[in-house]
Amino acid sequence: MDGEKRRLKKPLEVLGRYKYVLLVAGIGALLLLWPEKPAAAPGTPEAPVGGISASVSETEAAMEQILGKINGVGRVDVMLTLQSGGERVLAQDSTLRYSGSSQSPDDYQRSSETVTDSGGVVVTQEIYPQYRGALVVCEGGGNDAVRLEVVAAVSALTGLGADRITVVKWQSAAGAANES
Repeated sequence: MDGEKRRLKKPLEVLGRYKYVLLVAGIGALLLLWPEKPAAAPGTPEAPVGGISASVSETEAAMEQILGKINGVGRVDVMLTLQSGGERVLAQDSTLRYSGSSQSPDDYQRSSETVTDSGGVVVTQEIYPQYRGALVVCEGGGNDAVRLEVVAAVSALTGLGADRITVVKWQSAAGAANES
């Protein structure tokens, strides 16, 4: 009986001594087995998350929707002009081959290939569009407080300074009929 107790006691001592190491190893194994996000079906476009794929017209429409919710704005139209468009910088795998000595090669060839993974091309950097100016036409454009709120909102959304944002009053139907 004493021999049996000694045989059981020795593994229990080892288990007690290395319990934290075994716990960390077990958690690591569980994390490796954790299921990933299911892959989208082939041909299904993925919606960009904070990407630059939104066009200027989509940005204008989104701004019109949100600006229209500001108290006193009413109907609103937005026009943005671009300084430079957005772009994505893709990862490149470049190779350089030359003939002759490395000090003064006779000829060389450079080749470059876009890096892809299972999800598509690998993007290393996103450069967002830079706006030149914004024009906002809204019903509340004649009110200074509304103009100030709209300028602040457009500035926050586009990064433009107040000197590059113009807010004007929407021409009413009665005013348009009087001028014609």
